[in-house]
Amino acid sequence: MLMDALVKAEAGPGLKLMKVEKPTPSFGEVLIKISKTAICGTDVHIYNWDPWSQEHIHPPMTIGHEYVGHIAELGAGVQGFHVGQRVSGEGHIVCGICRNCRAGNEQWCKFTKGVGVDRNGAFAEYVCIPATNVIPLKDTIPDELVAFFDAYGNAAHTALAFDVAGEDVLVTGAGPIGVMAAAICRHNGARRVVVTDINDYRLEMAKKLGATAVVNTKREDLKAVMHEQGIVEGFDVGLEMSGAAAARDQMIDSMRNGGKIALLGIGGSSNVDWNKIIWNGLTLKGIYGRTYDTWYKLTAMIEAGLDLKPLITHRFDYHDFEKGFEAMNSGNSGKVILNWEADK
Repeated sequence: MLMDALVKAEAGPGLKLMKVEKPTPSFGEVLIKISKTAICGTDVHIYNWDPWSQEHIHPPMTIGHEYVGHIAELGAGVQGFHVGQRVSGEGHIVCGICRNCRAGNEQWCKFTKGVGVDRNGAFAEYVCIPATNVIPLKDTIPDELVAFFDAYGNAAHTALAFDVAGEDVLVTGAGPIGVMAAAICRHNGARRVVVTDINDYRLEMAKKLGATAVVNTKREDLKAVMHEQGIVEGFDVGLEMSGAAAARDQMIDSMRNGGKIALLGIGGSSNVDWNKIIWNGLTLKGIYGRTYDTWYKLTAMIEAGLDLKPLITHRFDYHDFEKGFEAMNSGNSGKVILNWEADK
């Protein structure tokens, strides 16, 4: 049986809407009927066929890893789930037997395979994943929000890496994940959350979701804004979400002695002043993916009042996926949702 899917069919820019074989769940796997998906920055890299994609993606392959749907079929041996159940899925499929996996640190598994990166993904009518990766959902969370829980999980894993209650937080990078991280910090009691970027549209979005102050570093002075906000010794916690070398360097220069930095953004190398990190007693922590405990907190924070709905700026039927990628590439968008349900 064939299904619709958005496929990176060949090396080069763009995607194709194609008919591909519908997957069949093997032992221990679950088949999910997709309702809605969200376009991630990784998907944009793959669409644009940038150097990262050229190194990591092997066409032909269905892409996509942010989604919500319902279980359509259970493979042999699967227990604890039922057909029709609303679910999402953890996008990192791990080996389960390495030291990190057995210690409960699956996010650090050296043998991780990414849905929509290393194996066929969720920009399709159906996706198949191991039952161990299936995330059951509460009916109280709207589909459109759950569709980007994967990205929200990255934001939460980074924002909660260090205690932010009563602290001054610097977020470098106002993409959707950076904006969500800022909102999470405010929700969890941060005193000040300052967001930097060079895109006014996304800085304005950060303001809407609770940032105390935003700084366009092309024309504004971060130090002056810190003074206005009463941040005297420097930021207590830094969240680097941009991957830009200049942003990393500025963050290191803006931390108080003993400050803590969580780094999610992936980018080129920079001339880090390691002496400054040592002398100022800074803590740097690399962040990758999410933990299963993070998935629990995603729902809990929304139930406790965290509002991410303003982050959704565009909605398209999956047949109009080109418009969705155009919106993402413009820089003037938040989360872009693709609908895979014929009647909605």
